[in-house]
Amino acid sequence: MAIVVNKEKCKGCTLCMKNCPFEAITMENKLAVIGSACTGCGQCVESCPFGAISKTEEAVAGAVDISLYHNVWVFAEQREGKLMGVSIELLGEGRKLADAIGCQLCAILCGDNVAGLADELFEYGAEKVYLAEAPELATYTADAYTKAIMEAIEAYKPEIVLLGATHIGRDLGPCLAVQCNTGLTADCTKLEIDPETKGIMQTRPAFGGNLMATIVCPHHRPQMSTVRPGVMDKAERVAGRKGELIRLTPSYTEGDIRQKVLEVIKNVGETVSLTDAKVIVAGGAGLGNPEGFELLKKLADRLGGTIGASRAAVDSGWIDHSYQVGQTGTTVKPKIYFACGISGAIQHLAGMQNSDIIVAINKNESAPIFEVADYGIVGDLYKVIPAILDILG
Repeated sequence: MAIVVNKEKCKGCTLCMKNCPFEAITMENKLAVIGSACTGCGQCVESCPFGAISKTEEAVAGAVDISLYHNVWVFAEQREGKLMGVSIELLGEGRKLADAIGCQLCAILCGDNVAGLADELFEYGAEKVYLAEAPELATYTADAYTKAIMEAIEAYKPEIVLLGATHIGRDLGPCLAVQCNTGLTADCTKLEIDPETKGIMQTRPAFGGNLMATIVCPHHRPQMSTVRPGVMDKAERVAGRKGELIRLTPSYTEGDIRQKVLEVIKNVGETVSLTDAKVIVAGGAGLGNPEGFELLKKLADRLGGTIGASRAAVDSGWIDHSYQVGQTGTTVKPKIYFACGISGAIQHLAGMQNSDIIVAINKNESAPIFEVADYGIVGDLYKVIPAILDILG
């Protein structure tokens, strides 16, 4: 879509310029001029009282014949021969998308000696698994994985490609999108299929989490998204379910891979897996000091869970960033989420509001966290939590 101005109708009122969210309109000789920053959002069309601005169809540079592209692909991220949880979540979401479109759900798996994971992917709902095995794929590098997957995309033409918004997915996704000359919507929290166009509608937080933006990619394929771990429901596993295995033959010449992994060093400190935790006891600025997390850990240990934190607590240096829940941290979906001394900023809510049960403990009865909590306790957490521990025995 392009935005055009009818010079005969334009009165130079500047309303379009004032209402353009991208500052893409200027006034020249009392006439509106659409600049290169225009995204075609149409805000100016709605704001013009004289009907001088309209949308028009135009050929889109780099557009492809979308009728050639079919099926939903999920990047089956694995590490050391083990599927990552987000891959199973994407298969669950991919199933819904494939059913809405009327196509197949497929997975693309890269690694070395990982063929055994194909059966696991079939059991989680993949109808086809594209398997790329090579020594160069044993450890992730952007060049090696991009080349293998790009060759598969060119050959089989998927219409949708989903990746987890992990360290690997956030690195790999943009590399593939550039190679495919397509768009990529990052950190999606919701995916839907437009019933009319059958295109994917990708929703993600925008403007610091203050609103949710829905993004479409109408003229290019594949449509690509990275999805935050812990947001989507995992696919149901059906033992013995089978599918079609398609072996890819990636090959590499000197210069194809510009990175070299010399050594993999794992964190020797305490590790935390917020996305897999069933119970999370999170603390915020209301703790008052870093020692407050020691009390939260007692409750978390008693319930078989882990501790978490708001950005305020992390920014204060009270706890490591790996524990942060929220838009700039980890998105979680535990069975029980305790929010202790957390006011409930929208950025934090974006990362935990889908928890099954939310328990809020805060001295401020007007705190926004109580609006999403299933159970709210107005009181001093240093008195409430010990009382809960006494009841638990």
